[in-house]
Amino acid sequence: MPATPLKRILVVDDDPDIRETLAELLQEEGYAVASAAHGGEALSALRTDPRPGLILLDLMMPIMDGWQFRAEQKKDPELAAIPVVIISATGRDEFVSSLGAAQFLKKPINLEQLLAAVEQHCR
Repeated sequence: MPATPLKRILVVDDDPDIRETLAELLQEEGYAVASAAHGGEALSALRTDPRPGLILLDLMMPIMDGWQFRAEQKKDPELAAIPVVIISATGRDEFVSSLGAAQFLKKPINLEQLLAAVEQHCR
């Protein structure tokens, strides 16, 4: 019987410790994880790598922040449907509707909430 393909997640955060910690945690849970340090890197990865089933997105990043990334993601019909969970120390639940995100999680991240959000939204 063929193995079930791993669900893919893209972690977009400028903090390397957060990216690495989230990647390790999600890999332990059976997900394939790619990461990007800012929105520009994330868009490049989305256009060249296999598409993820979910994007975990920080808002406050240099070069291209989360708001700019979402604006560009929504413009591309092939990328617009990928669900996004915002993970940020800055912001509130209103960002979910204003950015068209599936969910908002406040930093510091509650791991149980994170895993529940990933399970719910990752395609």
